[in-house]
Amino acid sequence: MFKIMLIEDDMTLFQEIKERLSQWSYDVYGVQDFGDILHEFTSIKPELVIIDIQLPKFDGFHWCRMIRAHSNVPIIFLSSRDHPTDMVMSMQLGADDFVKKPFHFDVLIAKIQATLRRVYNYNTERTDLRFWRGATVEYVKNTITNEKGSVELTKNEMFILKMLIERKNQIVSREDIIKSLWDHEHFVSDNTLTVNVNRLRKKLENIGLDPFIETKVGQGYMATEEASSYA
Repeated sequence: MFKIMLIEDDMTLFQEIKERLSQWSYDVYGVQDFGDILHEFTSIKPELVIIDIQLPKFDGFHWCRMIRAHSNVPIIFLSSRDHPTDMVMSMQLGADDFVKKPFHFDVLIAKIQATLRRVYNYNTERTDLRFWRGATVEYVKNTITNEKGSVELTKNEMFILKMLIERKNQIVSREDIIKSLWDHEHFVSDNTLTVNVNRLRKKLENIGLDPFIETKVGQGYMATEEASSYA
């Protein structure tokens, strides 16, 4: 999950952008003190900064200079001003992109994705990250997160969940799961598989996802619903 620092003093717009970005599984942070943005930046350590030009005390150009003196983090400017010099200035200061207000949210998302892809070699073929039933599943971290919280899974639990998600809406037999775990040197017996699935369901229940791992009696298990598109 990428951390985005959104430096915007219009709280209505800030909340709207934060809500929309959260739907794409971005972790959005705001600013508490517009007179000490650099301190908050160093505390948050975001992977992307979105900054308005018109801000209280000091403008966005000032804070872009301050951030650039310490970090090469990608920066996207927002501006409601219709001055071509704003775009020129932002690029001269090392910004990665510029979005003029009012903007269509799809345009902002596209620019965010393009910037992250360019800077972090982040693309839609990531194999360590999936989105399922509105939750972010991070295979490497063994975590699954949605708006209700986050749970950490064991390696076996994540392996089972990964198998089910990768074959979503299809029945995966108990035999296939056991064989796959054995091939990956995570031996489980038939009884141990049942225990792992029950523990997995209990953890998913904590964030409202338990009903979506179905037992198909005499056949196996199935993760329901199509996974969301990758961010």
